[in-house]
Parts: sequence; structure tokens; C-alpha cells
Amino acid sequence: MAKKIRVGIVFGGRSGEHEVSLLSAASILQAIDRRTFDVVPIGINKAGHWLTSGAAQGLLEGSGTAQGGGNEPGPTPKKLRAGDPAATPGARVLAEGQPALLAPEPADSATSALVRGGVAALDSHAALGSQSLDVVFPVLHGTFGEDGTIQGLFELAGIAYVGSGVLGSSAGMDKDVMKRLFAQARLPIVPHVTLLRAEWESAPRKAIAQVEAALKYPVFVKPANLGSSVGITKAHNRKELGPALTEAARYDRKLVVEQGVGGKKAKAREFEVAVLGNDDPQASVVGEIIPGKEFYDYEAKYLSEGSVPVIPAKLSKAETKQIREMAVAAFRACDLAGLARVDFLMEPDGKRRIYLNEVNTMPGFTSISMYPKLWEATGISYKELITRLIELALERHAEKSRTIYSRE
Repeated sequence: MAKKIRVGIVFGGRSGEHEVSLLSAASILQAIDRRTFDVVPIGINKAGHWLTSGAAQGLLEGSGTAQGGGNEPGPTPKKLRAGDPAATPGARVLAEGQPALLAPEPADSATSALVRGGVAALDSHAALGSQSLDVVFPVLHGTFGEDGTIQGLFELAGIAYVGSGVLGSSAGMDKDVMKRLFAQARLPIVPHVTLLRAEWESAPRKAIAQVEAALKYPVFVKPANLGSSVGITKAHNRKELGPALTEAARYDRKLVVEQGVGGKKAKAREFEVAVLGNDDPQASVVGEIIPGKEFYDYEAKYLSEGSVPVIPAKLSKAETKQIREMAVAAFRACDLAGLARVDFLMEPDGKRRIYLNEVNTMPGFTSISMYPKLWEATGISYKELITRLIELALERHAEKSRTIYSRE
């Protein structure tokens, strides 16, 4: 019998998308092929503490503790609509616990730049023991999980991991840098302005004048580095623009203001494509999101009912082909790997012009999230998709191992 591949599923994290990560991880833990993979859950709470195996699994299932001891359960978060119905009730906020892990141990400790902390210093929650990991699946959304930071940790440790590398993750997280790469690749993007938080706070009138000189209302104001539409506001006029910039500035030092597609009279159509692969990425069928609110914000995605996914989207063959090709081009422009969801906007007028909106390098991953659903409609089941992503991580790690870093 072939040896099982030991996979560390990392979830939680310090970002504003912490709860979404719990839902994604719960779904993956439920669906992953246990005949092929030996699974180790690794939680990161909102304080940044790493919780291994038993503690992480217990907290995810709702049997954890607020301080890492005793038997009292922690607070229950809001149930998120996007969660797998079987997993959502147990996906709870990771409570404050004691640090149990410095870093996961790599499969090949001889070549590791990071070694596991002394086992004697760890408490009974340190369930990894001396066993190593073959690959890590970081089911982390947003800051500190999707922006290249934790990918850098895995690179230093010499561990294979699912998803894009440091550069791709960073570029895919930063909407300003991302748009620069799209423009360099001659991909169509909406007019936008980038401001620094310091510029807005020190000279608000000048910042507003800069936006109004370049863009027409309505505009979308976004933190450059965040996901799940957290901190995003639609401003219809100058009165709404100031508070929108202040809201976005809570989440990042860099703010991106985009001109709304469709103008004041109509809403843009919103499309999504799932991309899978490394050097030869493939695009899924195209899906359309019909938001239940004015736009597809965090509440529309996860808390309220009414948003309707249409898979496949009702488009002409030429439009479908264009969007899928643009999705792969965007994936390559940002040097992505493994997976990404690529989002598009279409003008609602007769011209039906299509704009590339953004890439998401670790999209929501419950069994009913758009990324898995798009692949399911393309012919790859949820369980098969998880397996394929782990295979891609190992393939990419093997390819990188061919690189020489010294002259000796």
C-alpha cells in the first residue's frame, strides 16, 4: 500500500476574512480523500497563535476553549450563508489559545531553514510530535495568508504548499500592483486612482479633487490589500466619497478608487472564472453573479440571501472565449500558480465591453463557493479538485527543487 501524503491544512489567521477561512477549511477537511492523504489541521487564531492538530480541530468543531484550557466553549460567530450546510454550524471563531507551534516541520528537515521548536516546550496540544508534513494547504484568505507572507515562511522552510508563490500572492493581493501588471499585459481594466492613506488624511480636499478629475461617479473605494469585499464602499457623489475613503483607510495604507462600470443608470454584470494549473493553466466555464444588493459586497457574499450564481453564464460563444482567455492571461500576468478566481465586469449597454476586475489567489473554498462550483460545472468534483491542487503543489515544489541557489 502506498504511503499516504501528509497534508497540513492551515486555517483561521489574523485577517478580516478569518471566519470565511474557517468555513473553507471545515469543508475541505470533510471532503478530502482520506485514503490518499493523512490530514493535520493547523489553526491560527486572531492573535496569531498557531494551534496544532487536536486543539485546532476541537476549536474548529466548536469544542475548543477560550484560553486553551478547561471545557467551556468559546463564543459562536454568525453563521455564514456561504458555508457548507454540514460544516457551518461547527465553524466557529478560533478563540484565544496558547501558542503551540512556531512553524510546521518540513518533509525534508535536513534542508530546512526553519526547525520546529523544542517539543518539551510545547503543551499537550502539540499533536504533530516529530512527524513531518509533505505539503501544506494554506486555506487562509486575506492579510497574512494570501499576500505572500506565509508563503515566504513555507519557502524558507522548504515545504511544498498549495497556491501561488510569494510574488504571485503579493501581486494578487495588492489591487494597485495587480492593475499595473494587467496594464502591462494590455488587459482591459477600468479607470482608477490610487491614493495613500497619508495623502487622504493630510490633504483630503486635494485627494477628492484628484479622484474627481480622473473619474466619474459612481466610484468604488477599496483597500488595496484585502479580500471578500471587506472595506469596499460604492460612492455615488462627493458627500459619500469622503466616508468611503475613511472606511477603506481602516484596512490598508493604500486605497484604490475605481470608476463604476455602467455609470449612474445601470449596474455592471459580474462574471467569475476559476483557473487551475501551474505553467499550463486552464480556465473553467464562466459563471455570473447577480448580487442581491447594489454590488457583491461581504454581506451579499456571506451573510444575506438573494445573490444568485448563474453557471454557466448566459453569454455568446465569442464573449465566453474572450473571458476565459483573459482569465488565463491575468493568471500569467501575476505569475500565479495552483489556483485563482478571476473576476470580470461587463458594461450593461449594447457595446457589452468586458473589463478585468481582479484575481483572487485563495478564493472561498466551501463546497458551494464559486471556485469549486465552477470546476464542478466544468467536470471536476470538489474532492477531485482538492486532490489536484495538492498534486499541483507537489509538482511545483519538485520543479523548484531543480533550481540551484549557489555555485557549489
